[in-house]
Amino acid sequence: MNKILVTGGAGYIGSHTVRQLVQAGYEVVVIDNLYSGFKWAVDEKAEFVEGDVGDFPFVCSLLNGKKIDAVVHFAGHVVVPESVADPLKYYRNNTVNSQRLIQACQQSNIAKFIFSSTCSVYGESEVNPINENTPLNPINPYARSKLMTEWMLSDTARSTEQGRDGSAFNYVALRYFNVAGAALDGKLGQATPDATHLIKVASEVVCGKREKLQVFGTDYPTPDGTCIRDYIHVEDLAAAHVLALDYLKSQATSTVMNCGYGQGYSVFEVVDMMRKVSQVDFATEETDRRSGDPPILTADSTKIRKILGWEPKYNDLELICRSALDWETRFEDHIKKVS
Repeated sequence: MNKILVTGGAGYIGSHTVRQLVQAGYEVVVIDNLYSGFKWAVDEKAEFVEGDVGDFPFVCSLLNGKKIDAVVHFAGHVVVPESVADPLKYYRNNTVNSQRLIQACQQSNIAKFIFSSTCSVYGESEVNPINENTPLNPINPYARSKLMTEWMLSDTARSTEQGRDGSAFNYVALRYFNVAGAALDGKLGQATPDATHLIKVASEVVCGKREKLQVFGTDYPTPDGTCIRDYIHVEDLAAAHVLALDYLKSQATSTVMNCGYGQGYSVFEVVDMMRKVSQVDFATEETDRRSGDPPILTADSTKIRKILGWEPKYNDLELICRSALDWETRFEDHIKKVS
């Protein structure tokens, strides 16, 4: 199992993972429609194919023509407020297109699948940190669209025949907590326009690309009234995908795993850290809650540490904020060099 198709591999998390897969010795083919990704972000040792995951005949041809052994599926929309305003867009892209991709894998006898899922499937959990047995209660269309794909993978794994390598269809769904930061060498980071992620937005405000940072809700049942999230560095998350593929090489058991550090930081704590690393006292504006935001989300990552041997290297809020800010400061110059 050495040839991997990565959907959405030109995006933020996908591009970091592609680079680590290449470094681990995998042969990587990236498919991306460049809706929110960038061709320059794809590792030069990976093959890039522009196309849409929902194009069933095209994807089947690609899987068979490239003799793909496994799929890592990132392609999807990820903005919670947008999903509330336009739910069908999310069900079409995140759920229907995932169904087509899974069906294409089944038709092409591909038996290994890694899925980019989300901690949002837990909804407003009364338990924190959250483990994988916590009841699922997604409260927005984004989260529901992801959970539907997890269900499709689970049902497919129970029903499919053997794949190309002689094994039954198996998958790993990685439930991400809040991904942030950038590659420490400055070559990759989040470049998506109009991003909504807190640390990305704070970096843009520091750099003068936005006027202020909005704090959505200060009346949550948390110590300072703002949402608490478990921020995981993108490089640690990318490493989890490489380990998940290694796991599927030797295991015949599908599973879901949380990807987070196990502790959370409030919005105000992140703002304070960004002010510290930037030495800029940037403007904030307190405003109403956003629809679909639970008060607290932190991960119990015992399972992924035990099963995959995952050991985070960048569990440091200051490092996460600094790497994000360094990227924001320099990425436009970097793009000019590689474009």
